[in-house]
Amino acid sequence: MRLEDVQRIAVLGAGNMGHGIAEVAALAGYEVALRDIEEELVRDGYDQIEWSLGKLAEKDRLSDEEAEAALDRVETFVDLADSISDADVVIEVVPEKMGIKKDVYDEVVEHAPEQAVLVTNTSSLSITELSEVTDRPERFCGMHFFNPPVRMDLVEVISGAHTDGETLELIEGLAEEMGKTPVRVRKDSPGFVVNRVLVPLMNEAAWIVESGDATVETVDSTTKYDMGLPMGAFELADQVGIDVGYHVLEYMHEVLGEAYRPCPLLVEKVENEDLGKKTGSGFYDYEDGGVEVPTGEGDEDVRRRLLAVMANEVAGLVGDDVADAADIDRAMQLGAGFPDGPAKLADDEGLSALRDVLDALHEETGEARYEATEYLREAAEAGGFHGNGAEDGENAGDAADYDTLSVTVDGRVGHVEIDRPHRMNTISDELLDEFGSAIDRLDADDEVRAILVTGAGDRAFSAGADVQSMAAGGADPIDAVELSRKGQRTFGKLEESDKPVIAGIDGYCLGGGMELATAADLRVASERSELGQPELNLGLLPGWGGTQRLARIVGEGRAKEIILTADRYDAETMAEYDFVNEVVGNDELDDRAWELAERLAGGPPIAQKYTKRAIHAGRADADAGLEVEAMGFGHVMNTDDLMEGVTAFMSDEEPEFEGK
Repeated sequence: MRLEDVQRIAVLGAGNMGHGIAEVAALAGYEVALRDIEEELVRDGYDQIEWSLGKLAEKDRLSDEEAEAALDRVETFVDLADSISDADVVIEVVPEKMGIKKDVYDEVVEHAPEQAVLVTNTSSLSITELSEVTDRPERFCGMHFFNPPVRMDLVEVISGAHTDGETLELIEGLAEEMGKTPVRVRKDSPGFVVNRVLVPLMNEAAWIVESGDATVETVDSTTKYDMGLPMGAFELADQVGIDVGYHVLEYMHEVLGEAYRPCPLLVEKVENEDLGKKTGSGFYDYEDGGVEVPTGEGDEDVRRRLLAVMANEVAGLVGDDVADAADIDRAMQLGAGFPDGPAKLADDEGLSALRDVLDALHEETGEARYEATEYLREAAEAGGFHGNGAEDGENAGDAADYDTLSVTVDGRVGHVEIDRPHRMNTISDELLDEFGSAIDRLDADDEVRAILVTGAGDRAFSAGADVQSMAAGGADPIDAVELSRKGQRTFGKLEESDKPVIAGIDGYCLGGGMELATAADLRVASERSELGQPELNLGLLPGWGGTQRLARIVGEGRAKEIILTADRYDAETMAEYDFVNEVVGNDELDDRAWELAERLAGGPPIAQKYTKRAIHAGRADADAGLEVEAMGFGHVMNTDDLMEGVTAFMSDEEPEFEGK
């Protein structure tokens, strides 16, 4: 079956994951059959889709008409045979029990069309075992969505032992049509990628507390602030449900061996039904206010121990050809919200040092979970995962140069895309370093005549500073001063570039993200964009030039309003305030930003350079600005560009400026 042949998708199971997957499929334009075993269950799922679509329309993520059209594409069923009778793809989303899933497939194979591809949404169960109860194991694979499917970008596409390549390509294409990022899991391995890294990390955190080496608070402070993960390890376990991670761990223990034996602390929590937030208590008590992870209480030994265990899991996946390091990093960023992938975190720490941590722990305790994999040792000798696990040509060029940006040159336009959509394109310390380097590089390239800055995805240009990762560096006032100066210098490079700079704003443009946009020469924004300087709500103030540049653009009164109220503003209002130069439709932003960048790239570079310099010089001293203007005017009088412009004007043609 070809991707273009897929018209109708059956989703079996209308619970949280099921109705979310059905909504995503309907939004992608597919006809959807949503089925559950009782009318009430399927009606509840349908109502949740209707509510979610309404919320997306309220937030201008889609129009009312698009929401209605998506809902019209969803049809509900209780009878399984009717729901799949004309399905091209069947996505099973029933409870995570092997027996229940097998019973469903016994019935599915009786009624599914011969050409239909069968897909299971499972977080850890064997794809191969499930495929073997069907009549088409070669057209059966895993398609692991993450919760909630409407918001989470990742889909793990998992091969069973019998799955053919065409099936995997079809389902990867289907995920992309649904607006998701597929990561292929090449082998049917327990936990696949995300849970294979995340669940042992949670288990090791429990072992650390069980052994008395640290407290829950210390471990969570370490993971959340020192490692920069989105939640503390125990905070995450409570959020997901301790039983969920425990059952995945049980399965991994059964298949992969003693290294994955669940910590007694987890066993005790499950037996006592202290499962986390959903039961009111877990590692934290939610009846008395819930989680308060302390800052500044991290432990260096705990951090290195957790990094070492995580690196060993990455090595196991790469060494067993389940996935390569780049895909593992991408999956953990998109599926678990890691600021950087675990392979990169391990490389940054030094694989040799982490190998030594494991060896010391293994010698001290004899525990199997500390036995370093052979591939970890090989990667340590080779200098790291990246460059050792990727295929030739992969991550070459620009992609290898930057971890937080995508930097390309298309014609005469240098494009800097903030590439952290999993973190709403927030600005980390590393991103500041890379951004400054990228601007230096584009400024030095004579072929580049304009610079366009955008954010990956359609949710955020940049939602501000990555406060969580920056908090990992502590709250020392001197360090904070230096961080402020670093951001000022970095954005200053953009402002001081001799080339025209355009910011293409789509989605959130807040805090440090708005300060970045403020350093551009022109700003074009989509209708759905939200802009603002919310720092004062956090007890902070704009620290990357926002108190100065914003006032120059919108005036002191408006700047004080925007900063002191800490309100969010829509794009139209910011256009009225003269911050945004142009507001365009949501689907038009990319084309218009590029059109504007290409137009400015076709302008006379020398005249553009002196125009910007004169304007900037006149900010503090009008006489100085006039002097730069006069010098620039005199300089361009002796350029080939002037003759080109005059000649083109006289002949009514478009000039072709060369910067000479």
